[in-house]
Amino acid sequence: MLKSFVDYDENALSVIESKAEKKDGGAFFAKRLITGLAAEHYFEAIQPKLPEFKDYTVENTTRLGCGYDFRLAHKSDDNFLAVEVKGLQDRTGSLALTPKEYDVASSLSERFYLFVVKNFRDLPMHDIYRNPLSSSLKFTRKERVVVQVSWSTTI
Repeated sequence: MLKSFVDYDENALSVIESKAEKKDGGAFFAKRLITGLAAEHYFEAIQPKLPEFKDYTVENTTRLGCGYDFRLAHKSDDNFLAVEVKGLQDRTGSLALTPKEYDVASSLSERFYLFVVKNFRDLPMHDIYRNPLSSSLKFTRKERVVVQVSWSTTI
């Protein structure tokens, strides 16, 4: 099912997976990335049919690092809606917001939407959470220390 929502190259993914399996969590990251891309494509395909976003034009902001994936502008209003898209392979699972996504969700409150695409293993479906930080979802703050290794040289 994921293949239908992303430009999927079996050979490219197998190279990623085989290298990643030798490393810590790389295969998990690669699969998560593909699920995320598929979820974003799903949103773009279904957005015009959703009553919450009717009459909005959509701008893909996934590569801008602004804390959400899509900016929706209404013809008659200067305000915009921000939509963060997350994908799950199964009907249930966990998802995380980055510190930036959390801050933007907190700042925009009623204008911030979390769009969760679920069940990519079978038949995708979605849930929409307006102002997710004040919704039925319960976010827990988690902190972790990351050791980053790099190699350098002088030329």
